[in-house]
Amino acid sequence: MPAAAAAPAPSPRSAPAAHPTPTAHFPRRAHIAHAAHARTSFTLRDILLWCVLPVLIVLGLRLFVFGMYAIPSGSMENTIMPGDRVITTRLSPRPIALRRGDIVVFKDPANWLANEGAAHNSDRLIKRLIGLPGDTVECAGGGAPIVINGVPIDESAYLKPGVEPSHSAFSVTVSAGRLFVLGDNRANSADSRAHTNDGAQGLVPVDDVEGVAFVRYWPFNRMGWLSAHHNVFRDVPTRAPTG
Repeated sequence: MPAAAAAPAPSPRSAPAAHPTPTAHFPRRAHIAHAAHARTSFTLRDILLWCVLPVLIVLGLRLFVFGMYAIPSGSMENTIMPGDRVITTRLSPRPIALRRGDIVVFKDPANWLANEGAAHNSDRLIKRLIGLPGDTVECAGGGAPIVINGVPIDESAYLKPGVEPSHSAFSVTVSAGRLFVLGDNRANSADSRAHTNDGAQGLVPVDDVEGVAFVRYWPFNRMGWLSAHHNVFRDVPTRAPTG
C-alpha cells in the first residue's frame, strides 16, 4: 500500500515587529530635562546656605572672635616689627583669663601714643603683659632684671638683643582691674614705666584690652606664631589685689 502523503506543515509566521510609539521616549527625556534644570537652578534656600551664611560666619568671627592689627612702632622689636600685621583673639580677657607674658592689644589709656613714634595713625598699642592685678613689679635699673612679687625673671627669650630689662628704676603695685605692660624693645617703648606719674601709675585698665596677639600674618616671610613665653613667669607667686 502506498504510503500516505504527509500533510504539508504549516509555514511559520513571523511575529509582527514591534514599532515604538512616537511618545515612548518622552517620559525619559522629560526626566533628564528636569534633572538638568534642578542642577542649574538655585532656590532661596541655596543662596542663604552657600552665599549669605558663610559671609555671616566670617563677619561674626571678625567682630567677636578675631581682630586684625597693623603694628605702627618698633616698641615690640624683634618679636614684632613696624609694619607687621597680627591677629588677636578677642576671647581674652573674657572668657579666657589673661596671663603674664601675653601680647596684648589695648586702647591708648593716657595719650601714650604721643611718645611712641608711630609710623601711621592708630589709637591702639601692643605690649607684653608683665604684671597682673595684685603684682608688685619693680626693677633697680641699669641692667638689673625685672622682679615680680620678689622673684627675678629671665626675659632673654623675648627681649630685643642688646637691650636691658629697664634702664630706669621703678616699683609699682598693680591695682585691681589694671595691668602693667612693657615693650620687648625696652630702649624704645613708652610703656608702663614711662607713665608712672600719669595718675594711674602707668597701669592699663583690663577693660581696655581688646585681645591677645597670637599670630603674625604679614609680611609672608615673617608669618608665624607669637609666643607668650608663659614659662618665664612660672615661679612668680600670685597675689590678690588690695584695692
